[in-house]
This record gives sequence, C-alpha cells and structure tokens, in this order.
Amino acid sequence: MNEEHSLQSFIDYLKIEKHYSSYTFEHYRHDIEEFYVFMKEQGIGSLKDVEYSDARLFLTKLHDQGLKRASVARKVSSIRSFYRFLNREARILENPFSYVNLPKREQRLPKFFYEEEIQALLDACGDSTPLEIRNRALFELLYATGMRVSECSGLTLDDLDFSLSILLVRGKGGKERYVPFGSFAHDALEEYINRSRTTLTKHASEKHLFLNHRGGPLTQRGIRLILTKLIDKASLTRKIHPHMLRHTFATHLLNNGADLRAVQDLLGHASLSSTQVYTHVSKDQLRKSYLAHHPRA
Repeated sequence: MNEEHSLQSFIDYLKIEKHYSSYTFEHYRHDIEEFYVFMKEQGIGSLKDVEYSDARLFLTKLHDQGLKRASVARKVSSIRSFYRFLNREARILENPFSYVNLPKREQRLPKFFYEEEIQALLDACGDSTPLEIRNRALFELLYATGMRVSECSGLTLDDLDFSLSILLVRGKGGKERYVPFGSFAHDALEEYINRSRTTLTKHASEKHLFLNHRGGPLTQRGIRLILTKLIDKASLTRKIHPHMLRHTFATHLLNNGADLRAVQDLLGHASLSSTQVYTHVSKDQLRKSYLAHHPRA
C-alpha cells in the first residue's frame, strides 16, 4: 500500500466529502506525516503492519516530547480517523488506534474581552480611510455574530439581508445557519459597502464581502493580522486571537440572560456540550462579582 497515495486520498475525502477547511485538513496532513516518520524510525514498512503496541509506543513518544494533552489528543485522533477511512475503503482490516485511550484534555476556560476592551478596540479601528471603515465593519460583525474567521472570510454580498439584519453563514462541514446582527454592525456594514468597498474593489464581479487593499478577498490570515494590529493600536496588554471574539460573543450573551440553546444555534455548535463551557465563564464572573461586593462574602 502506497502511504503517500493513501494520505492524499484521505485529504481529498476531507475536502470533498467532509467539506473541511484547508486549515483543518493541513493539520491532519501534518499529524499523519509525523506518524510516517515514526513508522520509518521503527522499521514499519506499511500502514497495515502497524499493531496496537506500535500505536501505544507512538503515544508514549508524543508524551516524551512534552506536548500538551490537547496536542497529543489531536494527533492521535487524526491518525485514528485516517485508519478509520482506510478501513472503510477496505485498504486495511483493523484500526490499531481503536483502543488507544486519548488523554483527558485540560478544562481551560475560554478567554474573552470585557465590554470596556471591546470599546477600546472599536475606537482603535478609526473611521476615515477605506481600510479603517472596513476594519470597523469587520470587527463589528465578528463581535455581533460570533462567527468563525473561516466563515467570515467566505462571506459574499448575497449572504447579507439588510432588511431583516440577518446573515447566511456557512459553517463546518458545509452546514448553513442564519445569524442576526444588531444595529451597530448594520450601520458599519452599510457604510463599508457604500463608502469603502466601492473604493477597494477592482472587479465588479467580485462577490466576497470583505476585500483586501488589492481588491481581492480578505483571507483568514489577513483577518488575524488586522485584529493583531488593533490590539497594538488599542494598547491592550493581552494578546488576541480571532476566536476570542467568538468567546466574547457567547459569554456576553449568557451573562445578559440569553438561552443556552439559542447561543448554541447562533454559534453553530453540533453539541450543547460545546456551548456549555461558556456557562462556566458566566458562573465564574458571577462568583467574582459576589465575592467583590457582598459584605459577608
């Protein structure tokens, strides 16, 4: 069995059937190629020759590298999925990773911005140049909808409905959901489309909502760079990653009394357990507020 051909078949499956983003399937590719290096080191000639003891040894090697439990779990999960695909395609008979226990992940509360920090970031956007107007609309929309950066970069003009202030979002696995956005995002988007986007666009046929300075679609990397620059400009001491706006969206909704299942639908979570982590954040903030203000706390 040709290992390189098997890997490419798996990547094609993730692209075509699972509709995974390039960011996701490149993680799979990297993890599996790392396992190929391990196989070579152990003198294992083929994927079908890997046994349960080899899988356990690979897990031990990952732990010896000092990797975090989440990283180890992801790598093992990638290879397990790969073997599951090979088994489905009748290229192997058994999955040696079926019985490998994944290490439990550390339960870390998601980081989020306080409302004062959100305002500082909005102030840092500016509103005079076409790029500043775009950045403000981008930030307002990410905070207003809690969408992923990958979802935001794929938005088109046709996905917006200004009459209802609602947005069609294409999420993981090609799943679609409608997400409303508020008046601040509505106004920022209208100003961007009417004043800024017309200046940035080079081709009338370009349908992507957010454009870069060359008139092409704004990529995920471009969005991350914009957010990093906003943090520097706002002089905030913490680092930003795009998912923090998603965390902030969910946390602020729950802190202000939103229903958990409604937040699940807005985020596009398949499982309620993925959304419940934000209730821990809300409870933690509630406890801190209690301890800070109750006279007999």
